[in-house]
Amino acid sequence: MSIHPIDYRYGTPEMKALWTEEYRLRCLFRIEAALSQAQEELGLIPQGAAKAISEAAEKADPERAKQIEDEIGHDMMAVVLAMAEVCEFGEWIHLGATSNDILDTATGLQFRASMDVLEAKLRTLLEVLLDLAMANRRLVCAGRTHGQMAVPTTYGLKFAIWASEIARHLDRLSEIRPRAAVGKVSGAVGTQAAFGKDGMRIQSRVMQLIGLNEVDVSNQVVQRDRHAELVCWMGLVVSTLDKICVEIRTLQRTEIAEVEEAFGKKQVGSSTMPHKRNPIKAEQVCGLARSVRAQMEPAFANIPLWDERDLTNSSCERVVFPEAFVLTDHLIRLTTRVLQGLSIRHDNVERNLTMLKGLNMAEAVMVELAKRGAGRQQAHEIMRSASMKAFAEKRELLDVLLVEEGVKDYLSEKELRDLLDPHHYIGTAVEQVERLDRKLRPRLM
Repeated sequence: MSIHPIDYRYGTPEMKALWTEEYRLRCLFRIEAALSQAQEELGLIPQGAAKAISEAAEKADPERAKQIEDEIGHDMMAVVLAMAEVCEFGEWIHLGATSNDILDTATGLQFRASMDVLEAKLRTLLEVLLDLAMANRRLVCAGRTHGQMAVPTTYGLKFAIWASEIARHLDRLSEIRPRAAVGKVSGAVGTQAAFGKDGMRIQSRVMQLIGLNEVDVSNQVVQRDRHAELVCWMGLVVSTLDKICVEIRTLQRTEIAEVEEAFGKKQVGSSTMPHKRNPIKAEQVCGLARSVRAQMEPAFANIPLWDERDLTNSSCERVVFPEAFVLTDHLIRLTTRVLQGLSIRHDNVERNLTMLKGLNMAEAVMVELAKRGAGRQQAHEIMRSASMKAFAEKRELLDVLLVEEGVKDYLSEKELRDLLDPHHYIGTAVEQVERLDRKLRPRLM
């Protein structure tokens, strides 16, 4: 049976496929074929060798490469030998290259394909968030700071803030792409000595053939700051998803109950408490986000290798990259599903908005008192005193203000009622959402 939950519980087929051993071996075969083509074009290997090696790349069996690795204990040499077994020009495979010319360039191919998957799903998530923002841009709700009721906000603004953050992650991804999806053909320590004067031309041509950017310089490996940046980006993405789902979990608490995850007709919330409707998908996002962020430390630790390279990065990257990409992809999809199925309970939104008997509108009255001539500091003290009294006596703030000295001289009862209406105190929230939609919506076309 499987050991790692990625094998049987988490992840999407399209992302998992990019991190299978077979897919990686196919990438290695492909790069060896590209190398032979570049070398033949420059007259470094016999005519006809590149075609034969390319055909071998198609025919070579990944399982055979694994068998050979078990015998000789070297993964890259096993790839070369597996190809050579089915190629009449096998002696020309891998000429002048070092293992990490092929291995690191294969990682670049996996990065590129994986980033394509993540970008498409982030764009879908962005669209869902923009739709929710626009649909709820006038839905006034209680704002909260420090876990306490603050002045009103809107659900549209909540969704818009998340949408803006996702858009920044897409911007970051476009910036990272040319730095992360790279390859190199630089030989044993980076000098390209085995390729002679044609080294730089070979590298450029190989990368052209497989569609990757080439590094400017390297030693035996592509420098790991590139890889760490990409893993760090995934840590940022899942932290935004974590943030979204923490908010959903908070708002689904029984005593708040403003939103709720979709709950299936036959879904079971608890093995012992039949009434439970737990936010398990949002909780899964928050939990697995920790696992993705945990990959950042080894990714950063892989940057300072000994001299022209050592092997300490290799083993942990076999864990870091698949886990980070598969789980990030899984969490983007899961968060999108949570949001698509999210229910907003308008009755509870309104209940919570007014539950403080006007106390959450003290700022609005304070600002108007200051404008009318009471002065900002005096207005603050008037409203602080009135708010504490209303809270202690469990009274409506309006009732306290109607008899409060320093208030009735400036504001009538009708004016106070208007000021204490939370639906009238959302500033430019609607306009901000609409402006963001105008800015980001075209990116989805």
